[in-house]
Amino acid sequence: MNPPILHPLPPEAQELTPPSQLNNPFSYKPHPLCLAAVADMKPLIEALPLPEDEGKMFGVLIVESQPSPLEEGRGTLYYLAAYSGQIGGRADWPGFVPAIYDYLQPDGYFKTHEADISKLNHEIEEQENSPERLAALQELEKFKKEAEENVAAFRLKIAEAKAQRQRIRETQTLTAEEEAALIKESQFQKAELRRLRGRYTTELEALTTKVDIFEKPIQEMKRERRECSDALQHWLFERFDLLNLHGEHRLLTDIFAHTPQGVPPSGAGECCAPRLLQYAFQHQLRPLAIAEFWYGPSPKAEIRHHGHFYPACRGKCLPILTWMLGNQFTIHNSQFTSNHHQSPTSNTSPLWGRKEGASILFEDPHIVVIDKPAGMLTAPGISETYSVYSIMRERYPDSDSPLIVHRLDQATSGLLVIAKTKEAHRLLQQQFLNHEVKKKYVAILEKEMECDEAIHEIVLPMRCDPLNRPYQVIDYENGKTAITQYQYLGNRRIALYPQTGRTHQLRVHCAHADGLGNPILGDELYGSVSAERLYLHAETIQFTHPITQQPLFFESKAPF
Repeated sequence: MNPPILHPLPPEAQELTPPSQLNNPFSYKPHPLCLAAVADMKPLIEALPLPEDEGKMFGVLIVESQPSPLEEGRGTLYYLAAYSGQIGGRADWPGFVPAIYDYLQPDGYFKTHEADISKLNHEIEEQENSPERLAALQELEKFKKEAEENVAAFRLKIAEAKAQRQRIRETQTLTAEEEAALIKESQFQKAELRRLRGRYTTELEALTTKVDIFEKPIQEMKRERRECSDALQHWLFERFDLLNLHGEHRLLTDIFAHTPQGVPPSGAGECCAPRLLQYAFQHQLRPLAIAEFWYGPSPKAEIRHHGHFYPACRGKCLPILTWMLGNQFTIHNSQFTSNHHQSPTSNTSPLWGRKEGASILFEDPHIVVIDKPAGMLTAPGISETYSVYSIMRERYPDSDSPLIVHRLDQATSGLLVIAKTKEAHRLLQQQFLNHEVKKKYVAILEKEMECDEAIHEIVLPMRCDPLNRPYQVIDYENGKTAITQYQYLGNRRIALYPQTGRTHQLRVHCAHADGLGNPILGDELYGSVSAERLYLHAETIQFTHPITQQPLFFESKAPF
């Protein structure tokens, strides 16, 4: 017998006080009722055919049923369970709310047209790997290389002949006939170079035409595949008819029509939160508390910790949940940042010398070196104007400099260099671009690790996750090179030496399984252990003064 979709709360949760209204799915701590529900649904998860190498995002929603005429006060509390996407090719496993639109029926429209696209993929792969095409490509590349080498060799020959003619002119007195002969030699060699290039161009066109016999059909199939894929995706999104808390309907395509991207991203509507809320609204259940958590190994690109709770994703779920929850929340991007570290509310005073303010370590007419506390922004955010930049702009209102040369995350403390003039800013930025600035960070990790005292290196390419900012992911194909050297100091303390300056580089390199697999303590984005702050501090910085060219070194010992 299949388990019901509407699950009773476990006995130990019956006495817990339910919340009066739904929590913000983008910024929350899981309610005790959600924690009890997660523990209760563990057998449901363990019965699923989850892959061994990667986990899945699950969600719970505490709901209240409509009280019957005989009941007084509140209705009965239950919980709903969901998983994102599909598991084993199914979106309808027993005990979990179904997909908003189940497009996985074997003989349905989506699977039929998906099979057509798969057939195109197979045909493209066959064409791309045909021996005739590969031989034509190899012949073309070989000819290009030989042509480039021969032209380069002939150009070198021309340069040497030109140098020889110049030496003759400088060391000998030439007759008119001899000078004319040198000029004729020069003209002949230039003409020969043009003829050589012309021959290569003709042969190159012939070989390119030979390759195009294979390439044009492949490009046409790729165009057809793209059009079919876009059409199928659009067809699918038009089947997602989403309810809101007032019982109103709206298609997924209409919800995303007024977003910057204009169309729903792939996978929109398949996350846990929309599924849970859709089922609740369809069955007149009042949502009270929601939570999403990761179960199993972390994926290859993102950083997810088993059993850790995460907010709803922004790129896919922000427009959807804004529609579904209506005015229950005033949903803005600025609300989705952590409330763990709050900036001071006043921005009318620089607060120099106060405990929560930054302190100046060095200042001259060109630069300032400050020690930034954790919790202070480097530059103004969407909703917060209090920052190092605002303080420095108030302190130096007539400066023509952008001031900020490099940044520290809001949660990171430590050394920052400020340029007071435009020239100093330009020269300092050049040092950063040339990797001439040496920085050392100190961090405390979540757990002890076995490592010698030598300096090691992490190389993991990174990029931003555009659908879930500000998260960064590892991407070996499209990511930018990111290099971190580190030295383990013992007792969970580590020295980090960034060789590149990617956003969240140190945090991701520590947390990702292909890096240290050991997050920095207090990292609310990539870690799994809460703390009173992010234990990451920019302890030393070494650079050349942009004007005086004097070597400079500054140190601020970690406050932990």
